[in-house]
Amino acid sequence: MISLAGRDILQSWGKFVFTGVGLGLLIGATLTMAGVYRGMVEDARVLLDNSGADLWVVQQGTLGPYAESSSLYDDTWRGIVAMPGVERAANVTYLTMQVARGERDVRAMVVGVVPGGPGEPGQPGFLVAGRHITRSHYEAVADVATGFALGDEIRVRRNLYRVVGLTRRMVSSGGDPMVFVPLKDAQEAQFLKDNDAIVRQRRRTAQNPAFARPGVPGLLDAVIASQAVNPFVNAVLVRVAPGHSPEEVAAPIRRWKRLQVYTRAQMEEILIAKLTATSSRQIGMFLVILAIVSAAIVAFIIYTLTMGKLREIAVLKLIGTRNTTIASMILQQALGLGVIGFLVGKVAATLWAPFFPKNVVLETGDAARAIVAVLAICALASVMAIRAALKVDPAEAVGG
Repeated sequence: MISLAGRDILQSWGKFVFTGVGLGLLIGATLTMAGVYRGMVEDARVLLDNSGADLWVVQQGTLGPYAESSSLYDDTWRGIVAMPGVERAANVTYLTMQVARGERDVRAMVVGVVPGGPGEPGQPGFLVAGRHITRSHYEAVADVATGFALGDEIRVRRNLYRVVGLTRRMVSSGGDPMVFVPLKDAQEAQFLKDNDAIVRQRRRTAQNPAFARPGVPGLLDAVIASQAVNPFVNAVLVRVAPGHSPEEVAAPIRRWKRLQVYTRAQMEEILIAKLTATSSRQIGMFLVILAIVSAAIVAFIIYTLTMGKLREIAVLKLIGTRNTTIASMILQQALGLGVIGFLVGKVAATLWAPFFPKNVVLETGDAARAIVAVLAICALASVMAIRAALKVDPAEAVGG
């Protein structure tokens, strides 16, 4: 039996291959979009893993510290660490900003941590070079994705910090690399005012009669000094002692400390279901659009190839070839185009994924679902060409 699909592919292999490559690039873009979403989910989970916490204690009524702003007094941890089942508790601040090194700056999440080793919650779990922060001021540990090196001087707000350690895969939920600085410095940077604002605030305070009491010398100076101090943090990270469940420890903190406490499962739900909800819907829309465009391309090329061989189809009908055989030949051609497109797309996505600025995770499960979807789209796209082929009159084979 004559293989119409194979014969037509050999006769117009250039058009077929170039169409497969074009379709493959679209499929590669689709796989990459799915990988971007998977990367966002992985970054959120990595953020929680790297925090070293079992519980996140934040301001009551907020989804902090990652999805919303949260503000707690920095002495709150003292009461929390005394609660039953709490092994360790540490303050932490988060601030996403531009960190400068010379003329270049990097978008990063600046994390304020308690100086010490990796045992404290919030500290980077491991280093690829250098050491942890040991001093209370002007030292930093940076993720290698920032491009900083050991010994570099980086600027956070007004102050300069020397990079004493490098870590890897310490990122925010948005994929921004982290820079760790001492907690006191981070508190200052988070609410730092410019010089003009400080002068105006001091003048405003000096003009307030309440601070000019004759019997209380030094009151004005004390108030002005207090305004330069930031006594707040964004969260308290808690590590649960062995033998206690996170929810068992969280319940009394919520009840007696009047604070919001999230477990790992709850925080993951906030980051993935709420923080990335809009992005996931947007990516979903792109996937739908790319699927429609891919189907249109396959339908157009298969229909064009079919219209170019109507006389051959008429000859096949004249010699008694069944409609199901003709339909299967056109379907094979469409599926072959889909297989070529998928292979090109998978290779392309694998090659360009490492060059994306954010994390792209290409999962085997997504690839398996993609090949099924591609073959289904190609099968549907061939319907119009099959209908046109089945309407061909065998008499056209002997027509003038």
